Amino acid sequence: MTNAPLTFRPACETDLFEIVEMLADDPLGGLREDLRAPLPEAYRAAFSAIESDPNQLLVVAERNGAIVGTLQLSYLPGLARKGAWRGQIEAVRIAKDRRGGKLGEAMFAWAIDECRARGCTLVQLTTDKARPDAHRFYDRLGFEPTHVGYKLKL
Repeated sequence: MTNAPLTFRPACETDLFEIVEMLADDPLGGLREDLRAPLPEAYRAAFSAIESDPNQLLVVAERNGAIVGTLQLSYLPGLARKGAWRGQIEAVRIAKDRRGGKLGEAMFAWAIDECRARGCTLVQLTTDKARPDAHRFYDRLGFEPTHVGYKLKL
């Protein structure tokens, strides 16, 4: 039943394999993630750090009790923009068999509302240059590509 309500909850450690599975289920993630069972300890350590930080929220989206998506929200304080808080939306994934059903839009609407409720005045995200479909999606949601991001692998 696809019209069942979409619900959101904080991720639990028992959700980790399903989350990592979604992160790995695309050409870029497939190169970066490690789905060995059991999952490498680094995933549990990262989960513990996220869970214990009040400015981090890893969530899963569920429909009919099944995990259908995930995302991470980071709440970033800053002095710029008159001391504004920013909401950072990252690691957004929809389960492969659930794509194309407007779940991404619902997840972003929920995440933006959460950022607003936390007092954020700006919501931002990063996206890989190799994801043109994602860029069109973010454009459609009203996000603007205003900055260039840089990374340095360590």
